[in-house]
Amino acid sequence: METYIGVDYHLSYSYMTVMDQTGRIRARGRVANDREAVEEFLNRSRNGGRRAAVMEATRNWTVMYDLLEELVGEVHLAHPLKVKAIAEARIKTDKIDSEVLAHLLRCDLLPEAHVPGEAARVARNVLRQRMFFVRVRTMVKNRIRGLLDRYPELARSRPCKHLFCKEGLVWLKGVSLKAEDQRLLAEELELYATLERRIERSNGMVQKLAEGDERVKLLQTIPGIAEFFGVLIAHEVDDVSRFSNEKKFFSYIGIVPSTHSSGGRTYHGRLTKQGNKYLRWAFVEAVWPAVRADPELAGYYSRIKVRSGPNPAKIATARRLATTVYRVLSQRRPYYRSRDRSRAALGQPGWTSPKKSHR
Repeated sequence: METYIGVDYHLSYSYMTVMDQTGRIRARGRVANDREAVEEFLNRSRNGGRRAAVMEATRNWTVMYDLLEELVGEVHLAHPLKVKAIAEARIKTDKIDSEVLAHLLRCDLLPEAHVPGEAARVARNVLRQRMFFVRVRTMVKNRIRGLLDRYPELARSRPCKHLFCKEGLVWLKGVSLKAEDQRLLAEELELYATLERRIERSNGMVQKLAEGDERVKLLQTIPGIAEFFGVLIAHEVDDVSRFSNEKKFFSYIGIVPSTHSSGGRTYHGRLTKQGNKYLRWAFVEAVWPAVRADPELAGYYSRIKVRSGPNPAKIATARRLATTVYRVLSQRRPYYRSRDRSRAALGQPGWTSPKKSHR
């Protein structure tokens, strides 16, 4: 007899519901998140048939997922937002949540989330830590600028515009401020130096991830995508074949507008932002270097900007880059700009940017 195990995972414990193929509950209860306790609970309801477990993609889901994979074998990962849309209840408890998950799996109605491989998970942790360091460094830079703005007379003696060049850092260490501000500046500069060392160390890890990865080499042929963005996109996307078309890829990134259609009228609002926030950040950040590097993209951005404004133009260009990334990864071919089309005409592999205009 088949057995379905719904797992409502929390930090220190999980609530599990074991259900047979008829929908009858064979066992349920709160279980500590350690191997012995989980194994003992599952063995009490084992009947020798096929077993399948399901849990939602919550914070640190990999801990319980890997354990269940060892003990059960077949484990499914549910998409939290889609599960909520299918089976939202006014009364929400651990007991009900685990039972709902087991029912959805039993009835083959489970909205599944993608499960990246172990290598992709490790790479994502490295990349996300680097992004965190960069974000904190930006905050520290802004704090230092805010501190110096209290002293307008120092503006004339700055050696460089951006302050954080080599000469600017030397200048910052030598400026004279009021006693308390001097202490604050010293602490901010110390934190900035620490973050710089951590980012440099992370850059070495990123280089190792890029070595021998054909996807990263292909992505780096696209304007605006250098090594870090290439590694980030490759590991966040993981397997591009799971997206049947470009629109599904856009939805996963979260660069599609929200839509409300009723009574023959359709309204488009702000971005849904329900996709992968790291990919969305990467594509939006890649717009400026892409526009500077590719005249065709620059012209595309300018046309949308004149018609709709800078922000819609930026998002439209990010979607254009996403289209290019999807085709490069799915076709496993490098990107050629317009000036390189002659190479493709000679039989060399390549792909030119899409001609269809944005709507």
